[in-house]
Amino acid sequence: MTDTVTFIGLGTMGQPMVRNLARSVPVTVYDTDADAIAVAARNDGVTALANPDDAADTDVLILMLPNSGIVQRVLGDPQDPASLAGRLRPGSLVVDMGSSAPRATQELAERLRERGVGMVDAPVSGGPRKARTAELTIMAGGPADDYERSLPLLRAVGTSVTHVGAAGSAHALKALNNLLSAIGLVGALEVLTAGTKFGLDPRIMLDVINRSTGRNQSTEVKIGPEVLDGRFQVGFSLPLTVKDITTALDLFTSLDLSPEVSQACVRFCRAALAGLDGENPDQSEIARYMATTTGVDLTR
Repeated sequence: MTDTVTFIGLGTMGQPMVRNLARSVPVTVYDTDADAIAVAARNDGVTALANPDDAADTDVLILMLPNSGIVQRVLGDPQDPASLAGRLRPGSLVVDMGSSAPRATQELAERLRERGVGMVDAPVSGGPRKARTAELTIMAGGPADDYERSLPLLRAVGTSVTHVGAAGSAHALKALNNLLSAIGLVGALEVLTAGTKFGLDPRIMLDVINRSTGRNQSTEVKIGPEVLDGRFQVGFSLPLTVKDITTALDLFTSLDLSPEVSQACVRFCRAALAGLDGENPDQSEIARYMATTTGVDLTR
């Protein structure tokens, strides 16, 4: 018998993920935004939930929520019989596809396991564009049997799915990956700023870098269209960037490590977020902040 599936969290990533998932299995959905529920329910195979508590009867509960705090608010204490987590049936499975804190995920997985509920952390990489085309890269953590059970659902939304270890390990890897991505973006923008101030054309610089050893995902995908062309629409917000890289830095601290490059990147991204106008700037708008501090505008 096919598992029943409920999906909670219909934001920028959740909407296209639900649409692709519903091509493989019927999905019930919930979000605190009624309009988001209505949009999702227009897709074939998608049914709206009136209340998140109704998700307690599902076999597989997929969460696409911004952080561990919100996951905790939605699920509640697994030992509280009045909470959603406390009413999930033994044998059911929770799949957290957001960017939660790895230590919090480890604790939640253990508490759910005490009730006979499985958990897989399965954060994604690729952004809204890859979410729309079901080409996300997915890393998954948890017991092998829970991972195997979740695998058909994960493959419905991603083209690369890798089991990376125990519960919490995927959330750790996702945070570290996003930190490395941010380091690549900030470093590339600094290099282009220096070259431009020297007198080089940033477009020529970018073209040469992308055929040389300094290239990275930001130089190849983000900076040309989003910074040099002035669109600033990577589709991943700077607040979420800061949240993820702070999670990674917290992991370093918990391991008694003091990473100087990572610390510098996090400080800069926090400063950029504080210095930019608007409530939810795009990640690429780091370049706008850098322009105000250096006097060099890369947008041409």
